[in-house]
This record gives sequence, structure tokens and C-alpha cells, in this order.
Amino acid sequence: MHSLPVFVRLQGRAVILIGDSEAAAAKRRILKRAGAVIVDEHGPAQLAIVALDDPDSTVARLKARGILVNAVDRPDLCDFTLPAIVDRDPVLVAIGTGGASAGLAAALRQRLETLLPPTLGAVAQLLQEARATLRQRFPEPADRRRAIASALAPGGPLDLFDPELSGSDWMKGARPGSELVSFTLTSPDPDDLTLRQARLLGQADRVFHRSDVPAAILDRARADAARVLCDAAPDAPGSGLSLDLAMAGP
Repeated sequence: MHSLPVFVRLQGRAVILIGDSEAAAAKRRILKRAGAVIVDEHGPAQLAIVALDDPDSTVARLKARGILVNAVDRPDLCDFTLPAIVDRDPVLVAIGTGGASAGLAAALRQRLETLLPPTLGAVAQLLQEARATLRQRFPEPADRRRAIASALAPGGPLDLFDPELSGSDWMKGARPGSELVSFTLTSPDPDDLTLRQARLLGQADRVFHRSDVPAAILDRARADAARVLCDAAPDAPGSGLSLDLAMAGP
């Protein structure tokens, strides 16, 4: 992973913007949408965007001040990049290519715009409003994740792709549950995972695995999912969704 995606709150915060090209104008628009206060090169700020034909010396001066810099069309000079954005307030989907191709990021954004349902923001709002109730009902974080995953699953009361989505009383049937799913991997390449296997890895609360399961496969699990090295499937995996992974024999 070449970069760590981070969402930065810029409301009322200063950001340096240098340049008067159309690229600079586009950056100005996105910064204003985020509520940033745009200042010149000499202003106090922690972030800067430079849209110049020859940005090297300007970038060097800013970096010498400890400022993180984005140089338009110069990924080699960038401390951070700006992603293409799908906005379903309050949900933001960011697509980055590490500076490899802004055109590719834009094409992906356009495709995702057609795939993501307009109800996405409303569902996020429902979940936000339910935070206190969820914490009271499910004190354990793993139980909360499992209950929310069940509600958002296909056919669930918060199924994003259900045109009749109402969201009313969705927590009545919410249960954290406990489930252990075992599967044998036929390839060490994560690109060979089935859609079901990839989905389960992204949802699991913990992953039990044999010693020969590659790290590349385990990296497809959630970052906060526990990884447990073991010689056999557990008898008591715990609450939530657990996976047990083994490699197929030669």
C-alpha cells in the first residue's frame, strides 16, 4: 500500500494554494467545498497545493517549513494526493491512484456514481442517529459490528440496494450472533479468492489460520480483525463472524 487514505477536516483551517491555472481553480473549488480558508504562500498552514508549471523551488521552500505539499501533475513531489470523490453526504468515497493517473480515478468515480444508490446518505444518517442506542444494546464493539453487518446484508432491513428501503425499526431484529465459516484456499494469490471468500474476509471479526496461509491473503481481512494462528478450527470461536482458513494440500 503506497499511501494511507486519510479524511482531513478542513473547515475553518488554512490551506496554501499557489497558482492561477485552471488546475488551481479546480483545487480552489474543492477546498472551498471542504470549508478551507485559502491563503498565499506566506500564510500559516500545514497543507499546501502547488499548481505551477515549474513547482520545484516553491515545493522545496514549503517543505522546509514542515508543510505537507501536493504538487499538481508532479507525483514525485507530492506528500499527499487528492482523490476523485463520490459524495453521498455524509458518506464520501475517495478513489486514488497514487498519482499514476487522474483520468483513471475520474473514470472510476463516474462508474461508482452510477453504482452507489442515492439512499446511501440516508442509511448513514440512520446509523449515526442509532449510535447511542447501539452502544447500549451491544456494549461489545464486535457485537455492534455484527449487528450492523446483518442489517446491511442483502435482504436486511438496511439493504442499500432495496428500492423499498424504509429503515424503520431496523434494530428490532438485530442480533450479534456467532458464526464460524471454514474454507480451504486453493491458491496463495489473493486475486484467486472467490467473491464470497473476499466478502467474508472483509466482514470477519477474527481469522483463524494455519501457518501456511500467506500474509497476502490475511491482508485482505479488516485491519482490526484478530489473526489467530492455530493447527485446527477452534471449538469456541467467540461472538461475531470468525473464519478458519487452511491451504489445500499439494
